[in-house]
Amino acid sequence: MDKGLEKATFGCGCFWCAEAIFQRIRGVKSVISGYAGGSKPNPTYDEVCSGDTRHAEVIQITFDPKEISYDELLDVFWQMHDSTLLNRQGSDVGTQYRSVIFYHDEKQKATATKSEDAIARKLNKLVVTEIKPLTTFYKAEEHHQNYYNNNKTASYCRVVIYPKLRKLKLDA
Repeated sequence: MDKGLEKATFGCGCFWCAEAIFQRIRGVKSVISGYAGGSKPNPTYDEVCSGDTRHAEVIQITFDPKEISYDELLDVFWQMHDSTLLNRQGSDVGTQYRSVIFYHDEKQKATATKSEDAIARKLNKLVVTEIKPLTTFYKAEEHHQNYYNNNKTASYCRVVIYPKLRKLKLDA
């Protein structure tokens, strides 16, 4: 990793949506779709979708903290999904779609916890987002990488991802 860059790992529903959004954020240098938080080493997409591995679909973001802070990334995280829904986002249902922040160090843990408390107060609802240490990140299969940019005309991209990009006022 380039000197001075940091990583953030979030699960907020389908990794295709999260990837497309964070790729368009200033200061984000790369976004990789993958899996974290489960028990099976090197899981496949089909295994994760079964729910048996307990992995979440996640994205791992490499960002430049001189251009965007971890706090600002968390702001996008909270805006792009419903953190009050347990194990689902829209029609995507299962533990693999849970809302989760995997922190990389104690500073990220403290920042994420403070941010979660603030969003819960703002929403005046129970936020079900998990905040856990990242143990291992597994990169998803290659056809899941850069999915929206490579498949903009696919129905899921047109019906689910494009409206989220527009809502957040990001280039589609």
